[in-house]
Amino acid sequence: MQDPNGKNPVLNVVHPIGQYQMIFHWNRLDWNFHDLAMKQDFETNQYWKKAMPAGVKVDRQGHYYVSVPRWAQGIPSTMNRIVIKDGRPLLEAFPSWEWNRAGNVNVLQSVLGYEIDEFNRMWLLDQGKIAYAPSPEGSQKLVVWDLNTNRLIDSIIIPNEIAPYRTSFLNDVVVDNKNGFVYITDSGCGWPDHPIDGGIIVYNMRTRTLRRVLDRHFSTRDFPDFHFQIDYKPVYKDKPLRIGADGIALSADRSTLYYCQVTGRNLYAIDTSLLRNFNTPSEEIRKAVRAIGSKRTTTDGMHADNKGNVFYTMLEGKGIGVYTPPTNTFHDFVSDDRMLWVDGVAFDQKGCILFNSNRLHEMFGGYEIDWTYPYNLIIWKAFVS
Repeated sequence: MQDPNGKNPVLNVVHPIGQYQMIFHWNRLDWNFHDLAMKQDFETNQYWKKAMPAGVKVDRQGHYYVSVPRWAQGIPSTMNRIVIKDGRPLLEAFPSWEWNRAGNVNVLQSVLGYEIDEFNRMWLLDQGKIAYAPSPEGSQKLVVWDLNTNRLIDSIIIPNEIAPYRTSFLNDVVVDNKNGFVYITDSGCGWPDHPIDGGIIVYNMRTRTLRRVLDRHFSTRDFPDFHFQIDYKPVYKDKPLRIGADGIALSADRSTLYYCQVTGRNLYAIDTSLLRNFNTPSEEIRKAVRAIGSKRTTTDGMHADNKGNVFYTMLEGKGIGVYTPPTNTFHDFVSDDRMLWVDGVAFDQKGCILFNSNRLHEMFGGYEIDWTYPYNLIIWKAFVS
């Protein structure tokens, strides 16, 4: 069996639980450019050296999507669909090139986290900021796109009083259509030399209102003086990485919100009933946070399945781990030496989890990368059921 590139063999077995394989891989990202001048600019300035796949998902039609946040200048499009051209996986701006125009606050500026819900709608969390500049007014938003009809459903502005334009770093999102709420992590690391101002943002679909909770709570900030390594190399060469609330997952019954910071190993949880009631006092919410325990690894992305399990990325463990609430246990699920900085986790419609490895700690942390190596950036699939 060949991978979608048509070149490299992948495993072809009966798909036991925990079996994994590559779906796509790159030495560096490339786009299916429609503008030759844009392509030449991208190549001449080597903007691809900061082009990192952050999250991968698949829709009902089988289309794969990849977000590429604009943490540096020159990223052609921040939201993309994967297309195969001449046997190579390329990125193509989604929903269009116009919708990815940098500098236009009404369209997508920098997407890291996004979600595809059970109705095949994409919820895109726009950080608003480019290359860590403050987010221009109106640029931070939650864009809802109907993948069935390929049209805009809604665009919800996230204002400065909910996510400060200077310090915010809107990271990931989960959607609860059953109760009509959206939960967002703000890592609070948008100003690198400033204390971490993490928090959780709650959006009420019915009233179209937003509330920020757990602002600068210990669970949404970086753990004090936290240091970690991957392959015995300090993460970020010159100074320790500091990122607050990041990974987020919603239990199958929608009653529990799980989350974690990157620079820390604990998993936290809170009852969503407290968050759904905007009259719940902030102090009551702060006291209700439960520390579940250490995952024994730092984590970026998370996702819960319909059986109650919470899958989380293992940065130090180079793979995916699972938390099982009934037994309150953590265990490794898959691991591979090529899984360097495992990012977002999502499910397809066939009993598999999707995730990617993107070498974030090397790409942005001061290390040299061998750009000829064909497995620098990988999208993986692992069989869960």
